[in-house]
Amino acid sequence: MNKPLRHIAIFCGLLVLALLVRANWIQYAESDELAKHEKNRRVAIERYAQPRGNILVAGKPITGSKAVDGQDFKYKRTFKDGPMYAPITGYSSQAFGSTALENLNDELLSGSDDRLFIQNTVNMLTGKSQRGGDVYTTIDPDAQKAAFEGLGKLNLKGGVAAIEPETGKILALASTPSYDPSSFAGMSDNDGEQWKKLGADKTKPLLNRALKETYPPGSTFKVLTAAAAIEAGKVTDVNEPTDTPDPYKLPQTTNPLPNHTEGLPCKNATVKAAMEVSCNTVFAKLAVEVGKEKMREVAEGFGFNDGEVDTPIRAGKSVYPSEIDVPQTGLSGIGQGSVTASPLQIAMLAAGIANDGKVMKPYLVDELRGPDRDLIAKTEPAERSRPISADTAAKVREAMESTAENGSGRPAVIGNGVTVGAKTGTAQHGANNELPPYAWFISYGKNSDGKQVAVAVFVDPGQDIPRSDIAGGKLGGPIAKDVMEAVLLKK
Repeated sequence: MNKPLRHIAIFCGLLVLALLVRANWIQYAESDELAKHEKNRRVAIERYAQPRGNILVAGKPITGSKAVDGQDFKYKRTFKDGPMYAPITGYSSQAFGSTALENLNDELLSGSDDRLFIQNTVNMLTGKSQRGGDVYTTIDPDAQKAAFEGLGKLNLKGGVAAIEPETGKILALASTPSYDPSSFAGMSDNDGEQWKKLGADKTKPLLNRALKETYPPGSTFKVLTAAAAIEAGKVTDVNEPTDTPDPYKLPQTTNPLPNHTEGLPCKNATVKAAMEVSCNTVFAKLAVEVGKEKMREVAEGFGFNDGEVDTPIRAGKSVYPSEIDVPQTGLSGIGQGSVTASPLQIAMLAAGIANDGKVMKPYLVDELRGPDRDLIAKTEPAERSRPISADTAAKVREAMESTAENGSGRPAVIGNGVTVGAKTGTAQHGANNELPPYAWFISYGKNSDGKQVAVAVFVDPGQDIPRSDIAGGKLGGPIAKDVMEAVLLKK
């Protein structure tokens, strides 16, 4: 063989070898990735080849599967009380994918999870039909109903989150307006039309306002400011007067910071009295005295600035800014400026105060079980952090409970031996406060048996009601009360 032919033969041999290496690499090294790729249609076909496992609340399924006509997909997803539970389940659509627990637990629900290998093998050998595993949530159905129906009565945009302080269990997660995941679960023209309507809806019903969206928390953040001031030693007794002028000018500014209502008894007010009537001046001055570093440290202890709060649905990142000056630090003390929070984050704040300064990791999934009900995984309560001492938490509770009994938190008072602490909030937003404010309500309750619940309610009134009617106690207080009663007054 002459030299040019030999070179050509070697080159062709190398090409063949490269093809063999690539084919084997795809078959073995990339097989799992390709088998589960979202654009692999066989994945979707397998997902709906048999009834999916269920998502359960209090041991009862809130999802199901329905046989449908079609060449590829044999079943489609159904949802019970779909709009009420949508922030938890998300959707599972043959045409538009999946979200929330439906997405995060897709392999278990569809039956393709490696942890179901033995069960699937037994089913194959015995001829038993295959089925996915189940997801057991921490949701309290009565609390969820109270939250969803309370928001529904307002007919406004909003979100509610409720947490069991001592464990971190999420008891309610409601968002309005909502949507029915069943309405676009299939592949029909009607499913497509329903999806288009949701996308075009200006109220954005697909948003999870309880978990994913963040907003200025307004005066509910004063609870954290009080905690930071006590923890930093700037306040030793919530019943002692503060050295606060009224009006109070933020450092490096010339304009006085107004209180939300003229004539409030805010001059030198105690922390307890200032919380009862929500004095901006007192809490802004306290934030300046504490300083941005300590304020951020305490905020982060409660969960702010953590972009990886997985419930397992990842929460929106609540923010306490790092690069702020002294006047902006003052504004942060009243939940304005660049501070943002989700309802879940504000519920975590209330839960930490109720739980002696211990913040538990919030979680939504209690157990994962196979189709034979065998336990696959169980979530154990875990401590997230301790941003404040038990003594500090007790002093903040004293102020919050006085606010519920004697101040703006009265709409959430329950009676029947239930101790309630509360704080209202009205948060400005828009350039120069040109948009209607947000309404917030934060509370915790504890019954005579020691059972507790922490609640945060967020309402976005938009342009639907007059500004004079926008108040956290008026809009959010009754909802928080109903949710607490649903948990604490069970028979």
